[in-house]
Amino acid sequence: MITAVHALVYADDADQARAFFRDVLDWPTVDAGGGWLIFKTGPSELGVHPTDHGLGQHHQISLMCDDLEATVADLRAKGVEITQDVRDDGFGLTAMFAVPGGGEMMVYQPRHPSAFDLE
Repeated sequence: MITAVHALVYADDADQARAFFRDVLDWPTVDAGGGWLIFKTGPSELGVHPTDHGLGQHHQISLMCDDLEATVADLRAKGVEITQDVRDDGFGLTAMFAVPGGGEMMVYQPRHPSAFDLE
């Protein structure tokens, strides 16, 4: 039986990205050996989107929150670079932030029903 979702972030500087998730986002970790950190990320859900928007097959990790303005303010206060300010994308409010050594990641406040807390 499937017990969880394991997401991957590929980073040019994995140590720097790991430090960000550990020290800035304060996510608990286990060390799988040799400093290879695995993070507890909390509840998750999975959406499947069609490729008809010209993006082709790819995968994306987005973080969800219940108050995007407050979350972005908190991230900024911790020195996180916000690469796209809060905007309304229809399905919810979105923003993008830089993961040091690991590109960008979306954080959003959904307007759609969420599945992560279903029984």
